[in-house]
Amino acid sequence: MAQSAGADAEVDVVVVGAGLSGLAAARTLQRHGLTVRVLEALDRVGGRVLSATVAGGHADLGGTFVGPDHDRIAALADEVGVHRRPTHEAGDNLLLRRGRVRRYRGTIPPVGTVALLDLARTRSAFARASRGIPLGRPWDAPGAAALDARTLGDWLAARRTTRATRDLMAVVTRTSWGCEPAEISLLHVLHHTAQAGGLDRMLDTAGGAQEQHVVEGAQEVAVRVAAALGAGAVELGAPVLRVDHGDDGVAVRTDAGVTRARRAVVAVPPAMRRRIRFVPALPAAHRRLAQRWSPGLLSKAYAVYDTPFWRDAGLSGMTVSDEGPVVVTFDVSPPDASRGVLLGFVGGDHARTWDELDPAGRRARALASLARLLGRRALDPLGYVDQRWGEEDWIGGGPTAAPGPGAVAWSATGLAEPVGPLHWAGSETAHRLMGFMDGAVSAGERAAHEVVRALAATERVERTTGIEPA
Repeated sequence: MAQSAGADAEVDVVVVGAGLSGLAAARTLQRHGLTVRVLEALDRVGGRVLSATVAGGHADLGGTFVGPDHDRIAALADEVGVHRRPTHEAGDNLLLRRGRVRRYRGTIPPVGTVALLDLARTRSAFARASRGIPLGRPWDAPGAAALDARTLGDWLAARRTTRATRDLMAVVTRTSWGCEPAEISLLHVLHHTAQAGGLDRMLDTAGGAQEQHVVEGAQEVAVRVAAALGAGAVELGAPVLRVDHGDDGVAVRTDAGVTRARRAVVAVPPAMRRRIRFVPALPAAHRRLAQRWSPGLLSKAYAVYDTPFWRDAGLSGMTVSDEGPVVVTFDVSPPDASRGVLLGFVGGDHARTWDELDPAGRRARALASLARLLGRRALDPLGYVDQRWGEEDWIGGGPTAAPGPGAVAWSATGLAEPVGPLHWAGSETAHRLMGFMDGAVSAGERAAHEVVRALAATERVERTTGIEPA
């Protein structure tokens, strides 16, 4: 991959954003014989995937896991020669709740007989409700407006769920959307869960969305795709300031110049669309979307040890905590156990407090969380690194959007609906596995195919009539 000098250019399609979605779109467009230019605000490719190495251990600071049905990201990784391996899960998991640490196996932590019955009842009701949401069209769900007017917290309270159920659902919300149950639209939660194949599929390791992770790092997929696009195809450090669009195509402006194209694919998080001036202005649903689909707040912390010492005690390295700041951990050590690597998630209210600390404070608080569950040895890693996605200027948070009540039924139509020559990508626009790397890739491919069909239709009209279509 080469970085362009930023001069004016003219191509068939300009792509805004060099995350997995934008790069997947560009790759698909090139394969259909179209010329492409990708403009990226950051000084790197990958967007919400970012990899690092610390003390000889690997750290995926953004998107990490690949599930058994994540076929688009798996196919793309295979095509560019990036490998996957199972996430470690052998041993007992740990739950820290109300100051007490307990061991358990499987997905459901030990919370007592009454609480388990309530949790099962709640999960069953949730599954029934999510099955009624049309994938990719949540606004068409029965009672969509009423579902959207409520938060997940409202729904849990109305069902008079136990404190244990509410505590566990809060952990799910913090790690899945980076927010609290009282902040997120119930309609969005149901739709997102339906897209993931249900709560079990979304939360499980083996057979679930955390089944595998990428050996070389998820960002390596983006790096290799960008390189394959060819010299000058990707311009880094080029925030898009303005997009003029109309029947004659688009003019996409950065500080360095103007790229003119027949079509554009905008592959940035919904809230980041408002950083771009569109001329003429976008339709109302698209404007509301950019205003109200704020990103969640989910940060990550990695600690690297000389060995995965927790395995000596028969532990899997997977933990769940209601204390924070680290609320969930996974063992992502290399297969040969040459290092012990723990991945910790810090989300929702915990992230709001933890993100404000200085680096030493964040490290101390994160390691104290690990030590509370795994013992004092967790306080002395060989290396440590964390990532605060809320501090990323051109991303704004993560792992995905967390729209509040009333933000879905009347604006979600703007997620993927084209506006003239403008097409939309990004994980939030996916019709399946929104919020996952797979959703990002499939959304980019979908947007690219929309462009190919639109250009093919234009060419047919031109050949038939001899004039350009209105």
